[in-house]
Amino acid sequence: MSTPKTVPFETTLHVRDTCLCLHTQRAARALAKHFDDALRPVGLTNGQFSLLMSLNRPGPAPMGAVADLLALDRTTLTAALKILDRRKLVKITANPADKRGRLLSLTSAGRTLLAKATPIWVREHAAIDRLLGPGNPEKLRSLLNRISA
Repeated sequence: MSTPKTVPFETTLHVRDTCLCLHTQRAARALAKHFDDALRPVGLTNGQFSLLMSLNRPGPAPMGAVADLLALDRTTLTAALKILDRRKLVKITANPADKRGRLLSLTSAGRTLLAKATPIWVREHAAIDRLLGPGNPEKLRSLLNRISA
């Protein structure tokens, strides 16, 4: 039997310093924590804010479209919706065109809470944009969209 090969420590340092996945995950966690902290006074997490905002539209949204927009699988979306449904912030109804499908919409309470949360998001988002510097937020969004496309 041969001795298993090991990865040199220099490789570990290279991955630490250059891995786009690691750097993106760290930035995503930092942003999520930042917005979780900012939205806590209105009782929302950043994910809940994004979900409520995705439902802020003229008519009910099909569950699949919301899952796609938020890059969530349906199981994860269903779990997130249960919390908001219990709080009476969203309404989940059967899709008349396909009884297996669900349509999602904001309730009056959901719209009111979203209206309270949005100025917090605007303020915090502007602070992050300033931190990134002129032109960089747009460039970052463009690059991230290229990766996720």
